[in-house]
Amino acid sequence: MRFLIQKVSSAEVSVEKNIIGKIEDGLCVFVGYKNNDTIEDINYLVNKLVNMRIFPNENKTKYFDKSILETKYKILLISQFTLYADNKKGRRPSFLLAAKSEIAKNLYKTTIELMRSYNIPLETGKFQAMMEIKLVNIGPTTIMIDSDDKNYTS
Repeated sequence: MRFLIQKVSSAEVSVEKNIIGKIEDGLCVFVGYKNNDTIEDINYLVNKLVNMRIFPNENKTKYFDKSILETKYKILLISQFTLYADNKKGRRPSFLLAAKSEIAKNLYKTTIELMRSYNIPLETGKFQAMMEIKLVNIGPTTIMIDSDDKNYTS
């Protein structure tokens, strides 16, 4: 499971020209799943995300000081199977590493439920829809986290 996290001043997602999710100030998070991802992967990444010190303090003297739990910011969560694109061979990316749609849909629902349990304002895209995402990235700050790193020790 992967999160591609972007700090944004605004973000919105549309399906068929209709805005279905919109935030001001927060994180636009793209999520991709593998077939063998579990609730353990979801717990790891959501916990990592909500506690990641990615926002500035009140004085703006430290730019990576506060987590989204410590702020009034929001999350826009978008499913994106292409986070598992494999482009090692040929010219067309392969998506064999990405979870099958039924598996990914259930994992996505579970991810949404867990995020909502933190009482962080959450907007979402539409699973398996062709979406248009507009965002204004701050920094730019873009961070990738992967549940394969959950057993990492330094």
